[in-house]
Amino acid sequence: MKEFGKGFPGNQSLTNKKLLFGLWETADIICEIQINCKFTEFINNKSNVLYIEQESKRRQFFYQFSSFDAEHKILRGYIMSTKKEKWTSDNIPNLDGKVIIVTGGNSGLGFETVKLFAQKGAEVVLACRSVEKGEAAKSTIGKIKGQITVMKLDLASLENVKEFVNQFKAKYERLDILFNNAGIMTTPYGLTEDGLEQQQGVNHFGHFALTAQLFGLLKATKGSRVVNTSSTGHKFGKMDFNNLLYENGKEYTPMNAYRRSKLENLLFTYEMQRRIEKEGLDIKVLAAHPGTARTEIGRYAEKELWFKLFKPLIMLATHHNAYGGALPQVRAGIDANAKGGEYFGPDGYMEQKGNPVVVKSNKASHNEQDAKQLWIESEKLTGVTFDI
Repeated sequence: MKEFGKGFPGNQSLTNKKLLFGLWETADIICEIQINCKFTEFINNKSNVLYIEQESKRRQFFYQFSSFDAEHKILRGYIMSTKKEKWTSDNIPNLDGKVIIVTGGNSGLGFETVKLFAQKGAEVVLACRSVEKGEAAKSTIGKIKGQITVMKLDLASLENVKEFVNQFKAKYERLDILFNNAGIMTTPYGLTEDGLEQQQGVNHFGHFALTAQLFGLLKATKGSRVVNTSSTGHKFGKMDFNNLLYENGKEYTPMNAYRRSKLENLLFTYEMQRRIEKEGLDIKVLAAHPGTARTEIGRYAEKELWFKLFKPLIMLATHHNAYGGALPQVRAGIDANAKGGEYFGPDGYMEQKGNPVVVKSNKASHNEQDAKQLWIESEKLTGVTFDI
């Protein structure tokens, strides 16, 4: 084989050469995969044509080759649809009388989650750092069956988390679902108001403190749930309790800190579920990830050189919009058949997009020793005791 597709960027001989298809892993939008492919003689045959359709259905891209060896066999973009039953917003039941909190509800996955539940009659608290942006999001959603209340919540401030909880408790006597959805991704090294590394501070510790202080209401509400938003990035996350917060930026990289925070989301989910089951409580704790969805969380990653280099491939693969990205967590929140401790994500190739189903997280996320240690550290660093 002399060449691989006339229209392929950087058209060149690929025989016995490694092709790095891209680094795409975000909170929701990029999954890091490095592939080593070895191509043999090209045969111009229909059986060797892999069509990759854009969501718009207006154009098609195709890669032609006869055989390949790869650590991970991957097709970019379109995965052929099957006859499997699809789970959509039509599966959401009537939610009249339900009270739901969605953190980071002003944009991306959170915005879609707020909209879907409010349309079904729930009273949804849109919790976000900027009340102004929250009100703008509420206005964009427009007329709905339920009700949307905007409340200020800055997860980078433990004092503000406490203020939010007090205000919420003053107004509501129940909490059916808590969506710990808000997050930041691949930010430069920085600290929260309380001196915590900011990605972990917002993505995990802030939500830990929030959940702990709302747990009384969750216990008082029959069949309540907590849904934590994680990412495929957790698979690359590593816990290091000797330098958990990258003190003074030591060993800090934006992506590694993000990955660790997403692993912490799952460690927290599974440990909380184990403790709840031990006490026999009527609460389910689940997690979900969006696959690759186009949301604002990737704004810092988009500034990186590697992202700019591989942007065409990343965009080709990420036609999963925010609505599609939100469905896994929405299903985790209201599917009557969902079980505590389950993890939802898209069923497409490499879980990048597709129908929301139960998926598997990595072995590290089920490390009970790490989960218990993280719980202890979380109580210490937040100053909040979380008794189940």
